[in-house]
Amino acid sequence: MHPRRFVASVVVLVVALAGTAGAGGQGAASETPRTPWGDPDLQGIWEYWTFTPLQRPDDFADRAVLTEEEAAAVGERNRQAALTRDRETPAEGDTGAYGQEVWTERSRATALTQASLIVDPPDGKIPPFTAAEERRIEAHRRAGGRPVRTRAGGIGTDGPEDRGLAERCIVGFSTGPPLLPAGYNNNVQIFQAPGYVVLVVEMIHDVRVVPLDGRPHLPDHMRQWLGDARGRWEGDTLVVETTNFTDKIASFSTTSVSWGTGGDLKLIERFTRIDDGTLQYEFTVENPSIFTRPFTASYPMNRSDLPLYEYACHEGNYGLMNILTGARAEDAAAAP
Repeated sequence: MHPRRFVASVVVLVVALAGTAGAGGQGAASETPRTPWGDPDLQGIWEYWTFTPLQRPDDFADRAVLTEEEAAAVGERNRQAALTRDRETPAEGDTGAYGQEVWTERSRATALTQASLIVDPPDGKIPPFTAAEERRIEAHRRAGGRPVRTRAGGIGTDGPEDRGLAERCIVGFSTGPPLLPAGYNNNVQIFQAPGYVVLVVEMIHDVRVVPLDGRPHLPDHMRQWLGDARGRWEGDTLVVETTNFTDKIASFSTTSVSWGTGGDLKLIERFTRIDDGTLQYEFTVENPSIFTRPFTASYPMNRSDLPLYEYACHEGNYGLMNILTGARAEDAAAAP
């Protein structure tokens, strides 16, 4: 099925199921809003951009929490740095940076009072690699760096396989899983139906259908780019456990850096509605073959009243075709 038709079908299914569940719904068991069938209501579009860094800066090495003034200073410093890049005149012959920062989340985001998104280990850092992973990294480097597991960038231009996964429109560079703030399009829409939660990310319009009925994970040999998700409720918190990731992705990635391989990755995500405008998100990365210990990050998402538009990635992008056409024209002109 075409991806767009699949997404549309999922949304229609969720809406239809939700509409049929009201007759048997339960009353609210707490202050957390409930769906007609009694589950905590997490539905809506949630935005998750912040200037707070993933790992704790050395400036705050011994502090997990900043003052309001320090957090505001971090946000303002990064925001001004982003806007300053727009005001710089590119060198002659250079087209400048990609896009205009004023149109991205970087121009209006703030920083949290937590010193880093990572809250465990206590130092706010990604744990060291295991000795086995250090050896694998060296072997991967000697072999030419393939497969490419980074989201953006790449190792060369000989073919599409040398480019990052987000550049190839396979997975987004901010939407994981796990969800991680990046430069723009940091949005996820949550739908719910009896026995299911559906996560639709803006970039690259990936859909995760999370069953809540306790079914087992897929057989071990079945591997997927987004893994195989299973959910459950722990009180008012949605817990999503994802395994069965393909080894073609990293165990953990930011926009331009990747760590390890995803074959043994178990990802635990937690979604908790704090109030009408806030959804607390937490994820834990467990991969004992890569990292010496698990690590956990946590941050709030904010409700958005804006619609979620299609992110078409490279559809209709003629840039590469035009670049290659120009290169072939130069080759022809230089031929004897």
